[in-house]
Amino acid sequence: MEGVIHKSDKSEFRECLHLTWKQPYILRLAFSAGIGGLLFGYDTGVISGALLYIRDDFKSVERSTLLQETIVSMAVAGAIIGAGFGGWMNDRFGRKPSILIADVLFFIGAIIMAAAPIPGIIILGRIFVGLGVGMASMTSPLYISEASPARIRGALVSTNGLLITGGQFLAYLINLAFTKAPGTWRWMLGVAGIPALLQFILMLSLPESPRWLYRKGRQEEATDILRKIYPSHEVDKEIEGLRDSVEAEIAEEGSIGEGSLIGKLRRAFSSKIVRRGLVAGILCQVAQQFVGINTVMYYSPTIVQLAGFASNSTALALSLITSGLNAFGSIVSIYFVDRAGRRRLMLLSLVGIVTCLALLGGLFFAAESHSPAVSSMETRFFGNYTCPDFEPASRIRWKCSDCLKASSECGFCAHGGNKLLPGACLLSNDAVKDACHAGHREWYTQGCPSNFGWLALAALAAYIISYSPGMGTVPWIVNSEIYPLRFRGLCGGLAAVANWVSNLIVTQTFLSLTEALGTAPTFLLFCAVSFVALVLIFLLVPETKGLPFEEVEKMLEKKGYRAWKGNSIQAQAQAQTQT
Repeated sequence: MEGVIHKSDKSEFRECLHLTWKQPYILRLAFSAGIGGLLFGYDTGVISGALLYIRDDFKSVERSTLLQETIVSMAVAGAIIGAGFGGWMNDRFGRKPSILIADVLFFIGAIIMAAAPIPGIIILGRIFVGLGVGMASMTSPLYISEASPARIRGALVSTNGLLITGGQFLAYLINLAFTKAPGTWRWMLGVAGIPALLQFILMLSLPESPRWLYRKGRQEEATDILRKIYPSHEVDKEIEGLRDSVEAEIAEEGSIGEGSLIGKLRRAFSSKIVRRGLVAGILCQVAQQFVGINTVMYYSPTIVQLAGFASNSTALALSLITSGLNAFGSIVSIYFVDRAGRRRLMLLSLVGIVTCLALLGGLFFAAESHSPAVSSMETRFFGNYTCPDFEPASRIRWKCSDCLKASSECGFCAHGGNKLLPGACLLSNDAVKDACHAGHREWYTQGCPSNFGWLALAALAAYIISYSPGMGTVPWIVNSEIYPLRFRGLCGGLAAVANWVSNLIVTQTFLSLTEALGTAPTFLLFCAVSFVALVLIFLLVPETKGLPFEEVEKMLEKKGYRAWKGNSIQAQAQAQTQT
């Protein structure tokens, strides 16, 4: 109920299950809107596997790291525009139309990519998909949040996070299923049109957000929806709290310039509540990306190859581990987010992330320093296919890692008996690759054979387990709760834009960083950034667990507000008990 502080206890998760079972309409709303999260996860995850086969089909892509990064990151660039435009559309036209338009963009993008004759058309399709992803990324959790009872709001919004990670897991399964099919990557990218069509059909039969309707003066429609969401004995109190909240906002907004975007931005930044909320919300969104998660989700098969597993199909199969653990972590988040709290989950998550990234950096350093040597005899076995930069007569000892870093395009053909023994450094093309495989050898172009590969995968898995329940889902929950209703669409859009700009920076630079710095220093760089994020979130992000929207505003408005002390629901409940 609005205006009442709900205490957090061990029964919250069970209460969520009980309420959604007793009132399935709540679950229907959450699931239907959450398909946007599924599409979000699928379209951002599917490219990691599809890229392996796009590289095989288009040699221009294989030869250009920049082109690979562009294919991946153009969806992110589209998402920046989609998130910004979606924030305005949410406030002007409502949550439901925004979701429907996102579905249309998803569907168009999927068709364009599946039919693309050249890499440029793939990039165009990725932009359309990105526009849909950006709109869905901030609209789906907002819709679920505004249609959920406050005491189970965190758990229901977490279902959106679960569907995002579930979509990523589904993407890897689809990738693996089509590895042997004609057209491979075309099927992988085109399948995304199916859930977009499904959500479009489901959303046509669902209502607008009751809070948005009440805000727009459509009180009767909002009341009818609230009666389907809340138990009968709570409806009147909920309507009363909602009415008081909206009336107060409308009275406060009666100033010139509110109808324009510039005027609304000016009023938003002039409010202490909004400024504090934006600092916390944008910080969470930026940190979510700068800890490096999408280097794992977008480039997971490539990272697996960097760890020493050469085969495309093997890399995809092992990548299922990371996406599966990500989905599992979202389930854990649903259970704990209304029990442990948003802030605590993020801080614990970041401690694990810092530790795992440091371990990954150390393991990749070890793998590079112990990579197999290049043998002149093994290289001469392949005749005139020797890497142009490798000069046996110079007596300079090369390792596999030196071969892959050569200025010419070279690859490493492992020893036929034991891949850790000295192998051959050869020119990289299809004929040489086939000749290497004909000798029952492994062909490496991304990473080298190593004894540390499985340890690196274990550290990668631990990183996902640390990330998913906390930094994976909580930033979206915080951003659905921390802004005043009158600015929720606008501020949610700004935070989502910050998320996608950060995402673009990370995805557009990851492969270039690994080439310029090396894989190990790149992970250590993300480790340092994650530590900074840990400190800033501790200092600047308050707890919003169990707080109705009005109480969040009161907390942010308090004189002497400090995010790290005296703002939790437990502290407020204790203060009320004492008085």
